[in-house]
Amino acid sequence: MKIALTSLASYRESCLRIARDNFAGLAISDVAAREEDYNAWPGLENLSPPKELIVLEERVNDALLDKARTAVLDGRIFWEHTAAGEATRLKLGPKYLIHPHQIPYSRDYLAETFIDNPAAVSEGVPPSFLRLTPHHLLPLRLGARHLWQSVFEIRNLAKEAGLDPDEVMARQKVLLIVNEQTCEQICKRILKRNFLGFAPGNFLFLTQATFHGLLPEGGWHFDESAPARLHNHGQMAMQKTMDHQVFHLDDSGQKHFLSRADFFSLLGQTADLVSYNIEDLGYLTGALDFVTIGLALELGAQGYGMTMEIVANNPLNPIKGGLCAYDSGLGRDVVIESFRLRNMSPERITHLNKNFNHYPNPGRIFQKLHEEGLFMPITVKDGALYFQPVQGDMNLLTRTAYITRRVPAPISSWKSPEDTPAALEAMGRQDSQPGFAKFIESAIEG
Repeated sequence: MKIALTSLASYRESCLRIARDNFAGLAISDVAAREEDYNAWPGLENLSPPKELIVLEERVNDALLDKARTAVLDGRIFWEHTAAGEATRLKLGPKYLIHPHQIPYSRDYLAETFIDNPAAVSEGVPPSFLRLTPHHLLPLRLGARHLWQSVFEIRNLAKEAGLDPDEVMARQKVLLIVNEQTCEQICKRILKRNFLGFAPGNFLFLTQATFHGLLPEGGWHFDESAPARLHNHGQMAMQKTMDHQVFHLDDSGQKHFLSRADFFSLLGQTADLVSYNIEDLGYLTGALDFVTIGLALELGAQGYGMTMEIVANNPLNPIKGGLCAYDSGLGRDVVIESFRLRNMSPERITHLNKNFNHYPNPGRIFQKLHEEGLFMPITVKDGALYFQPVQGDMNLLTRTAYITRRVPAPISSWKSPEDTPAALEAMGRQDSQPGFAKFIESAIEG
């Protein structure tokens, strides 16, 4: 069934129709028992290792890198930062607002979690972490670090090209996706910093909606007694295509909501949309990845609508995650979210989605998303039904290129307490970049 994406109200009604069509007469316990079957990818027996991976280094050359730099300078790249997650595993508050100086830092905490944990050390906790405390870091929240890093690199690129950094910044377009809990606070922070040098009309926001759980008693309905939760990042992607969801602020902080047509017009002015997770740590010292931008631009000219970076699983210590595989029934490579794999053993997950996506010619794929919607997987939590569509399923809507590297870049993100040492190390490397601390000082004081 297609999802009606005219508005949040039409989306809610679509959720109700799915529940009524698939789970009529069932108790919530019955739905929970069917969850794995309902979510399962059709034709799991058809899957084998991917056949169509593109090796990045074999396609990139100086001309491609020059085109990527020019596209950035011309403002033809749409930068998306997804910061709606609440970091429940970290227990440090909403991801965007995590402040390193507020991270617990006692000998007992570290000993229990990291230092005296042989397993953690064997998995790569850097010894230098023992010499690093959060209080040695610049007082920047995680979300601010991501945004300022992009500004820092774009301005440096402009200087290297002999252009006015302010003019180059004014051409950039950015979309920051936040949650209902943090929206007002983050908007005030962005306004206070004069939009970090972006043109106010080009600094866009989306507040990802939450939905109460669905209960079947008396007919399926959203029940306010069930906690309100995000419907995963697939709903976030679909919400962007609805009318009057994306907005910008004026200088007084007033919100101005864009029609779907106006937002799609902005998408149409760009050659590539790059989507970053706020938890991605590699971004803190590498916001402008000209290699993947350049390849996305080339592939977009060849009719591709999406690129997904793929890494090989570690055969000695395989982990679960989004699977990249060849589906013989479809006759193509696909990426499948882990909860659709029916508890497939990690050993069979040979290739993983790194969760770093480009959308060349973004207006096309988001128009298709608006028309088609995504598959709506389910989960039962706290005795209620929630949907959890995934953004990665957009690879099924368009011709998608699956990119790998000769030396795969490891997945580096801050999702659990065990990742905290690597996160602090990444922040330390960011602060140590030549000129970064001085740039932040002048930007904040200005």
